[in-house]
Amino acid sequence: MAGRWGWRRRLVLLLTLGLGLVMFGWQLGTSGLVDETPPLFAASARAMAETGHWLIPHVNGLPRYDKPPLVYWLMGGLYSLPGQEHWNPLGTWAANGPAALATVLVMLALADTLMQWPQAAPAGTEARARPAFTALGGALAFALSPLVLLWGRTAVSDGLFTGLVALSLLLCWRTYAACRGPWWTPWPVLGLAVLTKGPVAVVLVALTLGLFGWLQGDWGRLRRRLRPAAGLGLTALVALPWYGMALAQEGRPFWDSFFGYHNLQRFTGVVNHHLQPWWFFGPVLVVASLPMTPLLLLGLAQAIGPLQGPWSWPWRWPWSWRWLPAQPQAAPLSLGRFAACWLLAVLLFFTVAATKLPSYWLPATPAAGLLIALTAERHWSQGGRWAWRFTLGITLVLAGGFLMAPRWVPLIQDPELPTLPAELLAGGRLPLAGACFLLAALLAWAQGRRPLGPSLVALQVPLVGFVLLALLPSWSLGDRLRGLPVREMAAALVRQELPGEPVAMVGILKPSLHYYSRRVVLYEGRRPTGLVNLADRLRHERRAGLEPSTPDQHPTVLIVIDQGTAALPHWQGLEPQMLAASGLYRLWRVDRGALEGRALALRQAGEGPTWRDPRPERY
Repeated sequence: MAGRWGWRRRLVLLLTLGLGLVMFGWQLGTSGLVDETPPLFAASARAMAETGHWLIPHVNGLPRYDKPPLVYWLMGGLYSLPGQEHWNPLGTWAANGPAALATVLVMLALADTLMQWPQAAPAGTEARARPAFTALGGALAFALSPLVLLWGRTAVSDGLFTGLVALSLLLCWRTYAACRGPWWTPWPVLGLAVLTKGPVAVVLVALTLGLFGWLQGDWGRLRRRLRPAAGLGLTALVALPWYGMALAQEGRPFWDSFFGYHNLQRFTGVVNHHLQPWWFFGPVLVVASLPMTPLLLLGLAQAIGPLQGPWSWPWRWPWSWRWLPAQPQAAPLSLGRFAACWLLAVLLFFTVAATKLPSYWLPATPAAGLLIALTAERHWSQGGRWAWRFTLGITLVLAGGFLMAPRWVPLIQDPELPTLPAELLAGGRLPLAGACFLLAALLAWAQGRRPLGPSLVALQVPLVGFVLLALLPSWSLGDRLRGLPVREMAAALVRQELPGEPVAMVGILKPSLHYYSRRVVLYEGRRPTGLVNLADRLRHERRAGLEPSTPDQHPTVLIVIDQGTAALPHWQGLEPQMLAASGLYRLWRVDRGALEGRALALRQAGEGPTWRDPRPERY
């Protein structure tokens, strides 16, 4: 039953919008880009805006085939706006903007769906739906996920992809639940998701709908309302033109990199050493919804419902066995079951995939928010009391962990952030974080004594305070300690460089050096092979913005090097000129003749160049 456009709905949506903008827009541009992937996205998008070449992203003088272009187009559109030096000096407003806006849009979509389609309470309870609290609780349960708080403010494609997949799936369910209305709305949005991260969007939506149709036993209505064949045609109409143009222009390199490496190989093999056990997403599921994970697990079990299997009576022949829910749900009341299928689709697909990353769980977080909100609404039935008590217990444990920060923060050892423990403790943010979690537990306990009410929202509001008062200032601290030295190195090399002088970074590799210096940077690692590669690349590598040169043409090279790498034997004795220092990093001017002499000695010792070997993710 669709809700009406009333003042409650407008108030809830306005409040959701305000909270979303505060959580994901506040201080969005005050910190720099986080290495290592965001600067690659940002530099590619900025290059599109500056060069007018919008078909294929390029970064550091090379084409970048890792993702389709939609996230680059949105970032590039923001980079095209005038006055960047005033409102976007660090580049993060334009780069992080698409992820932040997509996250806020999902919050609004979740709240609106829960407002328009209140779900019935379980039979035999005295629960009475309060859609305003449920809607706000669902939006915040999604937004307060630790994964969403991280990737919802980060310049990569995951936040935008999560938002578009979520909008497509919510529109699928709303189309199915409604008695009338347009059938086509989910499919162009799915096309945009395919333009954000590739065919995986179609797989996730198809798997969700397949699981839902199987559990519901309502294939007929699902097909009639969604018209999947025609819908996929609309999806293809939105997504395929770019793929066709990119393939026509780039040919085999695009095919091998995008489809072969970034899609097929990531699913069938382990790339970038991201090898994880098959059960990896079990702990990720638990962590991604803290402290509300008990509500999620109970909601998942309740939404699926008891299944009929081969043990059901009357007993049936093996060829007629079917696994179906005991009580198929009415379409407008099936949102919880749809959310469960959505979450399970993400879990199953990425569990089967060989490459596993925590960010792969992001598309499941909106479904988790729905399940948490629907469980909290009816938490006084079917074991809900225990789930709620466990939720409050976890909140208290987290509060205690923050309040005991002086005991564990000194154990943090990061060579890039040697002063982090002392500055974290001196800033006083961790006790404040503990106070926010303690207040959340107390308010939720006080409200939770009622059969229904704003208990979940009472838990969540202090956690919003935690984001604003503790998390964002800690993020800024990390940027100052880790990102600012790289930005200072970028500014120093721009001041110190000679005409045509090449630039390199060795050891700890930071693509933000390329972004903030606007120079082509040759990146090499700590090993002796890295030095050999650098000397050989300066003579032979050609890319946009870099021409091969001899020591006679350019007798020196600027090198940004970290202290640990500079202390290694193969970098000793080159007698570099020290030009600048910041944090762990030093800016050297190195004589090309001395560099090539050292490279020759290493080659005679058996260290050959490897830079010509295929590397799908070169930058």
